[in-house]
Amino acid sequence: QKQRYVPKLISGEWTGTMNLTEPQAGSDLALVRSRAEPQGDGTYKVFGTKIFITWGEHDMADNIVHLVLARTPNAPEGVKGISLFIVPKFLVNEDGSLGERNDVHCVSIEHKLGIKASPTAVLQYGDNGGAIGYLIGEENRGLEYMFIMMNAARFGVGMQGIGVADRAYQKAAEFAKERVQSRPVDGSAKQSVTIIHHPDVRRMLGTMRALTEGARSLAYVAAAHSDIAHRHSDEATRARHQAIYEYLVPVVKGWSTEMVNDVASLGVQVHGGMGFIEETGAAQYYRDARILAIYEGTTAIQANDLVGRKTLRDGGAVAKALIAEIGETVAALGKLDGAAAASMKVQLEKGAKALSSVVDYVLANAKQDPNAVFAGSVPYLKLAGVVLCGWQMAR
Repeated sequence: QKQRYVPKLISGEWTGTMNLTEPQAGSDLALVRSRAEPQGDGTYKVFGTKIFITWGEHDMADNIVHLVLARTPNAPEGVKGISLFIVPKFLVNEDGSLGERNDVHCVSIEHKLGIKASPTAVLQYGDNGGAIGYLIGEENRGLEYMFIMMNAARFGVGMQGIGVADRAYQKAAEFAKERVQSRPVDGSAKQSVTIIHHPDVRRMLGTMRALTEGARSLAYVAAAHSDIAHRHSDEATRARHQAIYEYLVPVVKGWSTEMVNDVASLGVQVHGGMGFIEETGAAQYYRDARILAIYEGTTAIQANDLVGRKTLRDGGAVAKALIAEIGETVAALGKLDGAAAASMKVQLEKGAKALSSVVDYVLANAKQDPNAVFAGSVPYLKLAGVVLCGWQMAR
């Protein structure tokens, strides 16, 4: 399978998709109904409907390789009964050439709020006898396999948020340097000046830049932990850095994609009325940013992951280790002279204590009052984002 599909996916001659979502199965993949019936030759016939498929249908590649979650006959209920299949748009011959069209068809392309350059498709499998699919790995382990890619995709979406935020900031800063409006409040000029001289515009631009740079720094740190986890010679070191990376992924994805909505909104505000006019481009960042906190797992899904898998599972070990590292930075700031260092020390110490108290609350109350704990999961994620990003900025 790898020899047949991977080289052309890497070269860009073919493209790929992830087919998880169905009309009744959004974040809850236990509700997946698509089915895969085994054939005598080792292939499967796949039937079902998949929605929200990014680049599910287009003419920019010779073939589209769909990775489809489906259930085999007599599979266990829930997520433990889901398998993963390769279902190409065009079947691939033994010599690697393209064969006949498979039984998968695009029903429609969605009309969306944003990311309009990306075709989002509704795909129907098996209307004419069944789409031919090929099992990846073992039956009933499909979600496990898919989540290897999902975790990488979630980190990538976090980086998308940072990219859009940075571009929104650049656009707003460029506009603020050119737009002339009103005299400065300090009386330093008798004529109208560019709006970047006005305190509130500078506040908005400063907020945009700080949020973006903080998110970027945290993402880089997470990526560094991933590199060490994959490359270090010592197994224990690899495991420790992998655990830190896994804790940071939902924060990078969840916080960065929430942050970009605020940053893109401020970008519109800096433009004033022109921000509401499409030709300036500020509105596109605002529209395009909105999907980022939704796809590849909503912010609530990331927060549930942060609470359940990343905090409760290890008894808060990684979270507490990171908070201890923040404490080292607080101590280092205390040795520096100047008001700026003193202010950063106070704020970072306050943030670390708040984060520590939330982690303790999660550990103490998750069993007896899970509703209360998970009701606060998104605020926990956002707090972690603010504190961890502030930590990186302080470093």
